[in-house]
Amino acid sequence: MKFGKLILTFVAASVFGMSVVGMAAEKDPLAPRVPADDMEEAKEWVNPVKSTPANIAKGKELFTGKATCFTCHGNEGRGDGVAGAALDPAPRNFHNPGLKKKSDGEFNYVIHNGIEGTGMISYAPGIITSEEAALIIVYERSLHDVK
Repeated sequence: MKFGKLILTFVAASVFGMSVVGMAAEKDPLAPRVPADDMEEAKEWVNPVKSTPANIAKGKELFTGKATCFTCHGNEGRGDGVAGAALDPAPRNFHNPGLKKKSDGEFNYVIHNGIEGTGMISYAPGIITSEEAALIIVYERSLHDVK
């Protein structure tokens, strides 16, 4: 879904009084989000940012600020953001422990390329840098074990 269509959908939901609480379920949350032709290259990507408390905090600041991930994924990354309420399928819930099986490269691919058929748009280049994307991935990874 293109960004303009996402905004239009959200505005329509607001204007017509559609609930932002009842969200569509995340469809097959563990399904590959990277096209098969790109998977091998995506899995080879190694996050240059180490998972430290300071880097997790920087990633959270980006997630809930400049990168605007929170608008769809929610402030805590549970897929319950206000704009995400209008999306079908729902945004990814980063607390899903099954996401541990996904490589950082798969997360990186999605941030840089979006996911066709969903509201996940491409964020690079221009909105965030590659280093900022890596910090966001470190933050998202930190949520897998948080209840």
